[in-house]
Amino acid sequence: GLVLTTDGPKVLEFNVRLGDPETQAVLPRLDNDLVDVLDGATPKWSRDAAVTVVLAADGYPESPMIGSVIKGLDRVDGALIFHAGTRQEGRKVLTAGGRVLALTATGPDLATARDRVYAEVDKVSWPGMQFRGDIAT
Repeated sequence: GLVLTTDGPKVLEFNVRLGDPETQAVLPRLDNDLVDVLDGATPKWSRDAAVTVVLAADGYPESPMIGSVIKGLDRVDGALIFHAGTRQEGRKVLTAGGRVLALTATGPDLATARDRVYAEVDKVSWPGMQFRGDIAT
């Protein structure tokens, strides 16, 4: 972030963190342990591509609908599932926020990773579930 002053632009802040969806697409490509990397080891990266698709609740971002039962999570077997806006009631998983889930799949190339993640997205549902269909195009 910058602020413009009479002496010219000044740096107000640097945003250097990876947000959730960015991290969820990057870390699955890490071949060595993240703890080792944080401790100074050189990261070793897979050559595979990764694609992450965020699944959001109806009404996101202004007023997301919460409390819907999420179906199909037990059928996802070709992607990582990252919970963001979920809660558990007994054996049911419910929506509890705007960005509900993110699914990440990998593959030898971007097209394969994309096909894999959208095949897994098709297994998940709840009333009003929305997602972008153009990720990685």
